[in-house]
Amino acid sequence: MSRILKTVIVNGSLGKPSRTRSLLDSLHLQLGQALGQSAQAVRLDVRHIDLVDLVADIGPVLYKDALSAQARDVLEAIETADFLIVGSPVFRGSLPGLLKHLFDLVDQHALQGTPVLLAATGGSPRHSLVLDHQLRPLFGFFSALTLPIGVYATPEDIQNGVVVSEALHKHIALAVDLAVPVLSALAHTQRSSQPALHALERQAA
Repeated sequence: MSRILKTVIVNGSLGKPSRTRSLLDSLHLQLGQALGQSAQAVRLDVRHIDLVDLVADIGPVLYKDALSAQARDVLEAIETADFLIVGSPVFRGSLPGLLKHLFDLVDQHALQGTPVLLAATGGSPRHSLVLDHQLRPLFGFFSALTLPIGVYATPEDIQNGVVVSEALHKHIALAVDLAVPVLSALAHTQRSSQPALHALERQAA
């Protein structure tokens, strides 16, 4: 019986279609396949969140209690996820302000220990530093567990929504190889803790 990880994939692009979404889809596909074939089979129960669909909901809002029901539901999904995959385009050497604003609204304690796989897309290889200089520190603030290898892609790597670069394929494979043991261990720990949790629930009842 496979274990399930509640997974949220956040696409920080403000366009449709987007190379960032294509990169995230490729990561999701390859990671899902690898986890399904692992010794302790794991299935990702995935919810996709596209920032472009939330512009009107979170753009003018400064506080959680002013959010629409849709935006509150999105925040709850992020805060309660077992695993996050977060992808961002790079503009002027930085992630979009609205993506940062989305995570400004996330409870600062909600992501402690949550594994996060980082991805980004930009116009040239020089923007790849956004992974380590901006995205990793952001999730470090939350005390999340950022996985060791992030994935970055340029327009030459992804064409017509398809990953065409052999180098990018290899980098995705490396990121997946390093993520699988972490996610398998997480799923196994959750499964092992369920009997104790159920016992506590029965006592409380």
